[in-house]
Amino acid sequence: MADEKKKDAPKQDAKAPAAGGKAPAGGKAPAGGKAPIVGGKAGAAAPAAAPAAAPGAAPAAPVPEKKAKPSARFTGSAKAARRKMRKKKSQIQARRKKEFTYRGYTMEELLKLPFAEIIELLPARARRTYIRGLNSEQESFVRRLRASEKPVRTHRREIPILPEFVGKTVHVYNGHEFSPVDIKAEMIGHYLGEFALTRKSVRHSGLGVGATRSSKFMPLK
Repeated sequence: MADEKKKDAPKQDAKAPAAGGKAPAGGKAPAGGKAPIVGGKAGAAAPAAAPAAAPGAAPAAPVPEKKAKPSARFTGSAKAARRKMRKKKSQIQARRKKEFTYRGYTMEELLKLPFAEIIELLPARARRTYIRGLNSEQESFVRRLRASEKPVRTHRREIPILPEFVGKTVHVYNGHEFSPVDIKAEMIGHYLGEFALTRKSVRHSGLGVGATRSSKFMPLK
């Protein structure tokens, strides 16, 4: 009987899987509750399927897209790029030309005012000139300037500019020649002589021979 049991033992061991060996093919799990080997690796579980949406449930909210940040590739850093973008937005694209006013009056309003009110707007020295009255030469110049559309020559440098003179050209004598002066709105209240200079700026090209004692020893070029 003992010999028969010894003969039957190796047959049973051959059917059982060896320790550390592979599981039998066919997808069936061996006895003992162990999971089958997937992909040739022990202990790896199959991926779980995604849960199906329940019927009648609300659709999932869309994922908000991320805002693209300013590129810092060419600007140095993201902070510098944002600063540059803010500065560009704050810049004024087009500047309006500021309308000229004199003592709160526009040019059209000044031309409509009577002569007495215009005098009151001038500076003290110019106002005093017109209050005391112009001499015959000054009156002759003002009369010619009002009547003529062409440039008018004059030696009267001390006449204050009035709003009615704007837009005209006066050739003012500067002691050497008649200098053309185009009268603009910003010149109101100033004198004609202020815009026809009697002196020129001196420009020295270099030290002349004989000008100083040291220049006597300079070689001539």
